[in-house]
Amino acid sequence: MGKINLIIDNKPVQVENGTTVLQAAKEIGIEIPTLCYFQLKDLNIENKPGGCRVCVVEIEGRRNLAPSCTTNCTEGMIVHTHSLRVLNARRTVVELILSDHPADCLVCPKSGNCELQNLAHRLGIREISYQGVQSTYRKDTSPSIIRDVDKCVMCRRCEMMCNDVQTVGALSAINRGFTAVVAPAFEQNLDKSPCTFCGQCVAVCPVGALSEVDNTPQVIRALTDKTKTVIVQTAPAVRVALGEEFGMEPGTIVTGKMAAALRELGFNYVFDTDFAADLTIMEEGTELLGRLSDFLAGKKDVKLPILTSCCPGWVNFLEHNFPEMKEVPSTAKSPQQMFGAIAKTYFANKIGVKREDLIVVSVMPCLAKKYECQRDEFKTNGDPDVNYSISTRELAKLIKMANIDFVNLPDAEFDNPLGESTGAAPIFGVTGGVIEAAVRTAYEVFTGQKLPKIEFTELRGLEGVRSATIKVGDLDLNIGIANGLGNARKLLNQVKKGEANYHAIEIMACPGGCIGGGGQPLHHGNSEIILKRSAAIYEEDRNKPLRKSHENPYIVKLYEEFLGKPCGELSHHLLHTHYFDRSTKIEIE
Repeated sequence: MGKINLIIDNKPVQVENGTTVLQAAKEIGIEIPTLCYFQLKDLNIENKPGGCRVCVVEIEGRRNLAPSCTTNCTEGMIVHTHSLRVLNARRTVVELILSDHPADCLVCPKSGNCELQNLAHRLGIREISYQGVQSTYRKDTSPSIIRDVDKCVMCRRCEMMCNDVQTVGALSAINRGFTAVVAPAFEQNLDKSPCTFCGQCVAVCPVGALSEVDNTPQVIRALTDKTKTVIVQTAPAVRVALGEEFGMEPGTIVTGKMAAALRELGFNYVFDTDFAADLTIMEEGTELLGRLSDFLAGKKDVKLPILTSCCPGWVNFLEHNFPEMKEVPSTAKSPQQMFGAIAKTYFANKIGVKREDLIVVSVMPCLAKKYECQRDEFKTNGDPDVNYSISTRELAKLIKMANIDFVNLPDAEFDNPLGESTGAAPIFGVTGGVIEAAVRTAYEVFTGQKLPKIEFTELRGLEGVRSATIKVGDLDLNIGIANGLGNARKLLNQVKKGEANYHAIEIMACPGGCIGGGGQPLHHGNSEIILKRSAAIYEEDRNKPLRKSHENPYIVKLYEEFLGKPCGELSHHLLHTHYFDRSTKIEIE
């Protein structure tokens, strides 16, 4: 491609042709502030519309200032990133943005984690120089996400994530001039749009225009209600990210501290969604083997490839965009919902508590889980299997509210019987992990032999679409993997066209899997954080004494005492579901 030589702030730098000034400056340790620009390099995600003009720089020989995020380097270019002219322009831009921005930082959900707030502080802005009428817009609250568009700065990051990365198409810029806004088509509410509630728009929003629905007040009320027994389950990806909210290094495993903090918060029982992940493998793996057996026996109309069903954002995407394939995914519920179903039957009976007096709270890296637990098919006589779902960020907020010294907490264990898990469970938190966990069990059940190796590294990685062939006895098991809904669309279109020959496909809605979920601590475009969380997930797996779901003694006992057998009559009633045609129909109110 050729090399380009230039000078940035009196420092010589050599970069590849096609490199932007922003990227070149970063290579030599010069930080240029940005607002609309966003990048997750290792996940091939980038937004550089150049609209906000916060990242402008001065280039000798050029009359106007240039946005560094969209300006490519040229041979001999001399760049000044922090001249007085540049600083004055940046201050003016940020002051103009602030002039049309609510000043309610004290109660904003992004306060302390707001990029506009940080910019104002960095530029020393202490008063709004420009006064005028502020644009206003109605607030939109869905089951998972709140849109407070008065705070929107039109950076278009959410639009990029929703349309270019996820291909959901729920958000786009509409209207012009002062009335311009990012919203669903015809300014519908999110819950009437194709939105899947994956929460990736929330994860990239630099301000408080997009945030999660806060369920912590309901959880606090439940914990103070002495007539209720309140239990909690924690998802695999939470334990490798929660520490970031307390200043710990990304990827720090805080499983024991998390369990201790939840106990101090007052939960009656502290359980682990990993238990339900092992349970999911028993059901989903049995379903996979059943379909494979029918296929190998020559039966017609076998629903292959089987699609994983653990991710509610992905399930919602399928129902909206591929309703003709709704019979193809596994009917197994997600681990969150399996846990709730078992907790409100098996466990409630064990402790002698009525279903309606047992409150199940989930801690999830995912905002779609808030929507999932409200779906009618996951309720019995109006009582949900999971009452409330809170994000990793919300749990951190609860811990801070309770003045718990998280960093110095001694490690604690989960309660049993719903707290024990194998190494196959935590890897649910990263792309490729669900299918790897399934293969570990399916191999031994299918062949009757011990696995020659535990880890299937060929199923790992952060590429958007991957494939692998695993030898299972005499069968070459063809597996497809996609993370991010745009990549899921590519893979499913290949299947529909007959261009892909898979037996099983794992799909996760969020780039990187649950470690990059919309409810995780904000990474602000730092790919290293995602990579460190991924590495920690696999470390958690390696640290487990048992690493295959069917070896979990409490899972074995659950089937012996209660469920009978995987995919049996009772387990099918409690642990399986069905899907709907939710293809979007425009409703204008």
